[in-house]
Amino acid sequence: MKFEPTIVFEDKDIVIVNKPARFLSIPDRFKTDLPNVLGWLKERNEEVFTVHRLDKETSGILCFAKNSESHKSLSKQFQERTAEKIYWAIADGAMLKDEGEINQPIAESMSQRGKMLVTKRGKESLTLYKTIERFKNFSLVEANIKTGRTHQIRVHFQFIGHPLAVDKIYGRREGFLLSEVKRRKFNLGKGQEERPLMTRTTLHAHQLTLTHPTSGERMVFNSDLPKDFSAVLKQLRRWGK
Repeated sequence: MKFEPTIVFEDKDIVIVNKPARFLSIPDRFKTDLPNVLGWLKERNEEVFTVHRLDKETSGILCFAKNSESHKSLSKQFQERTAEKIYWAIADGAMLKDEGEINQPIAESMSQRGKMLVTKRGKESLTLYKTIERFKNFSLVEANIKTGRTHQIRVHFQFIGHPLAVDKIYGRREGFLLSEVKRRKFNLGKGQEERPLMTRTTLHAHQLTLTHPTSGERMVFNSDLPKDFSAVLKQLRRWGK
């Protein structure tokens, strides 16, 4: 793999990892040889326990436990919502509100396996959001998820009419093209084909706050935006105002 995870913090109880996009959090059930963070960590440690996961295309902060006692403590924090997860996302459209909440139940689609949707039969799901930066046709938003449902941010933003800028399942495009924001000022050489700036979900796990299972210290871990995400923002700031 061109990109590998990096260790942000590690001690005898926990390990915090910066996960690159397209790296699985845990092994695939059917294709066990696909690169995944748990397998990568187990090559370096005798014991590693999964605490939470990120979608394959989502980059950012991921936490693992290194013993059963720490795993129990961390899992309880996620279950009781005392661990705080902050994501950054580029969404379609200029958000009208500076901040808000999306409190809508989510469940798996009964007709399309793996796809989630807002439905009355779903589980309680709460997302708080803030608009960080507005552009003409896009927004950089911060999402604080109070529940950990599958595809929660992606489904919730689709529900309010602002799906993620790139999202093959819930969005309107499969790649972010510079021509879309540069428009008439965009020129491509003869015979050249435009390549997207970003071809994965425009979502990044930016910050994780938790209580250390042994010391009791409240700890905050951050992950800088990866190159593809930063490249899109750079062009939006230049051409998308």
